[in-house]
Parts: sequence; structure tokens; C-alpha cells
Amino acid sequence: MNRRQLGLGAAVTAIASASSVAALAQTRDPAAVAFYDSFNDQLAALPEAVQADVRAFYELNGWRPVWNPERLRALQQAAARAERHGLSQADFFDFPALAADRSAAEMRTTVAALDYARTLAQGRVKPESVEDLWEMQKNVVDLPAGLNDALANNRLVDWIESLAPTDIGYSNLSAGYVRYRRMIRDGKSWPAFRVGAAIEPGASDPRIPVLIQRLVAEGDLAAADGARLAAAGDVYGPELVEAMKGFQARHGLGADGRIGTGTQRSLSASTEDRARQIALNLERRRWLKRDVNPERIEVNTAAAIMVYWKDGRPVHSNRVVCGAASTQTPSLEKPFASVVANPPWYVPASIARNEILPKGPGYLASQNMYISNGTVIQRAGPTAALGYVKFELRDSYAIFLHDTPSKAAFNLAMRQRSHGCVRVQGAVDFARLLLSPDPMLLADFDTAQDTRETKRIQTGREIAVRLLYWTAFVDGQGRVAFREDVYSRDEKLAEALGIAVSLPKPVDDGRNVANDVGP
Repeated sequence: MNRRQLGLGAAVTAIASASSVAALAQTRDPAAVAFYDSFNDQLAALPEAVQADVRAFYELNGWRPVWNPERLRALQQAAARAERHGLSQADFFDFPALAADRSAAEMRTTVAALDYARTLAQGRVKPESVEDLWEMQKNVVDLPAGLNDALANNRLVDWIESLAPTDIGYSNLSAGYVRYRRMIRDGKSWPAFRVGAAIEPGASDPRIPVLIQRLVAEGDLAAADGARLAAAGDVYGPELVEAMKGFQARHGLGADGRIGTGTQRSLSASTEDRARQIALNLERRRWLKRDVNPERIEVNTAAAIMVYWKDGRPVHSNRVVCGAASTQTPSLEKPFASVVANPPWYVPASIARNEILPKGPGYLASQNMYISNGTVIQRAGPTAALGYVKFELRDSYAIFLHDTPSKAAFNLAMRQRSHGCVRVQGAVDFARLLLSPDPMLLADFDTAQDTRETKRIQTGREIAVRLLYWTAFVDGQGRVAFREDVYSRDEKLAEALGIAVSLPKPVDDGRNVANDVGP
């Protein structure tokens, strides 16, 4: 900032201060005048990041102290609900210390209230600080004005609670967090599962009693059934196998009932680790704008699952293949308004340079590729990397949704293996679903598929696409489902929040599936 800018800033501050002093003189409120006299000194002692909001709040309030016993009780009541949001009250409020230091209590209480409100409204950390590319619509709230109105109308508790997301996804995950915390407090955490040799259906193993306790704790096995099976000994029988298949499905594992390396790693996670993983995902949800489009496509890149919402309801879902750990699908929110039938693939320079051109002209010819103006292009066709349809996203860093000829990867549990784009299972049928509101558009698409003509078809409306990263969410049966931290984003977020977490590493079950060069 140059000297002229500094001078302008000082002038603005002086004008604002003069205006405030004039307003105080007109009110002739001794309490307000006395508070204002010490305000600037106290404000200067606060972290710079919070000073603007604190000043704005007291300007709106007419420079009067606000925290009487009734309002403090309301604030304590709101703070007591912090656990519902995966937060600790102690990280924001030290009410005994505030009561002991009356000279600074007023402003420090305001700072604490605004800090907690900001966390519920926008999260504790900035998403860009923990993700390499995060471009989504953030939640924006005028916190000083909101706090002032809430206090004036005796609605402090309701206002603070309204700042957190209120959608069913957040609410159900919040309830899951509270349940896991209750297990820990009540001494009902599951015992540690010892990783070792695989347990095959029908085998006997000394770890079976611990396995039963784990399945009962999370609801994969009824308590009465667990007690009966535990009394039967160490046999991994049919009932336990079925319960284990439910556990595996809930964790995004191959649901075959065999307790191999990946399943054992998931079993080794502690109750505390899973509770903290839920807290990380509650934080991610707080970053996002609350109002979402009633028609949208949401891709959970951690679970490699896509859900299509219409009129505010989930109406269609399918598996997807997302970016590998080395070529991650970013967190993006972009609209798309057209589908391309039988699209050619303009190969990104990095893929062409590293994976295609070194293989020589013969490989290009075998893949129906050619070079034009230095760009490698693959012609449309049955073996083309984009398959028979592409869903074009606007300004999406060359990230888009598309069909693929490589169908085998959809059967894998770990489906993070693309170069960053999202491959959609049943993509042609999904395109028909999106175009179905307009029979003429659908007919154009079907004709292009019949003739194998490359054709761009406008949808007639913009459809929002959100690429999200949820490693903990609530499934259709109301249970918390977990996914392993394939992109290590839980690890980075936990570090930024000061949370110690130890999560199992994913096991790639697709090593025998041939890799392809598609996006």
C-alpha cells in the first residue's frame, strides 16, 4: 500500500470516528460515551482479522455495551450446542475467564460470539488453504448486522443455529457425530481390531468376538444377534458374513464378505478417528452456499458416486470414475448447458507429451488419433476415450463429465483412476434423462447416436454440477458411511484445524484392470 492509500485510509477512519463521536454526543448516553472512550484501545489489542467486524457491530449498536446476564445465558445456551456441529465449545468460549476479567469481558465476548457465528456460517478455515483447486460458491453472511439484530430481538440462540447448514445431509451427519461422541463418552467404543491374515467365510478366528462388537457398535449387526453369535464361538458364519457385507458396502469396499486387507484397514479405525472424520466433513459442508439449485448434478469424488437432483429430490444415481490421487478431480461448481454426441477428444498437452507421443505413429493410428496444429486429436468412435457423449462444463479447467469405453473400472471399489475428468456409468442413458423434458432435443440426440454424427445439443437450461469431496456422509439407511481419504484432503484439513486423526489408507483393487489414457 502506498502513502497516498495510507492517507486515504486514515482520512476515512477519521471521518468515521468524527461521525461516531457526533452521534454519541446527540444520544447523550453516558454508558455509550464511556464505552467509546476505551473502545479504540481495546480494539487495537484484538487480532487484526476481527477488528473490522467488531467495529461494525458496535457502530450498528450505537456504541453501547450489550452483554447483560440474560444475553450471556443465551450465548451459553447456543455454545452448549457446539458438539452438534463437530466443534468444541472450549475452542470458542471461556466463560469463567470472561467473568473474571470484567474490564475486557464485553469486547472479548463479542469477539467469541462472532468467531463462533463465523465458523457455523463459513467454516473455521478457508478451503483454498487446504485444497489445491477449490472453486465453489461460498456462504456469505453479514455477521455484525446479524448479531446486532439477534440481540435486539432476543433471538440469539435461533440466529446462531440458523447459520449452520440446515439441509438433511448436514443434519443427519451432525446426528451421526453426536452418536459417535456419545459412544466414546459412555465407554461403548469398539475395541481395536488386530490386522492380520484374511478371514474367509466359514473359518474360525480369535478376532471374531472383536469383530462382532464392532459390527454391533455401528449398527451393522443387531445387539441381540451379536450376543447370540458371540456365545457360539469364533466361527465366521453366514450371519456374520452378511453383516460384514453391509459394513463393506457402507465403507465403499467390495461387498464379498471376505475380510481381506482393505476391510481390515477399515476395521482398524477407532471410534475417535471416525468421529473426527465426521467433524472434518461437517466443516467442508459449512463452506458452501446454503441455497442450491433444485436441479443439479453432485459428484462425490471420494465415493466416486454421482447423484442427479430434480426439483430438490435425488432421482438418479450411478457410479463414476474420478481422478487418481496424482491427477485429482478438483472441487468445482460449474454449470453446463449442452451435451455433445459422439465427441472427438482434444488430448491435453501433458497427456499427449507423456503418454501418447512417445509411443510413436503406429500407436496414434491404432487409437484413431492424428495431430493437427500441434494438438493430438482422437476421432469419435466406439473406442474413443470420451465414449458416445460428453457433458460440457463452462470454464471448468478442462474438467468435464463423459462416457467411456473402459467399463471395467465401474465395477471396482476404488474408482479414482482418471486424469481428473469424471467418467459416468450409463452416460448415454443419463444424457437421455437430462434431455427428456424436450422431446425434440431427445430426438436430435437419439438420431446423432444412430448415425454416429458428432453433434452439440443444447439442454435448453443450465444445470449446476458440483464436484464435492465427502469422506463421511449418511447413506440411504440412515447410517454414517465412510470412504478412505484417497486425496489426503482429510489429512490436510485435520492439520489445519489442529485435529489429530489417523485414518486407514486405501487399497487399490484395480491393479489388474488395464489403465487407459482417457481424461
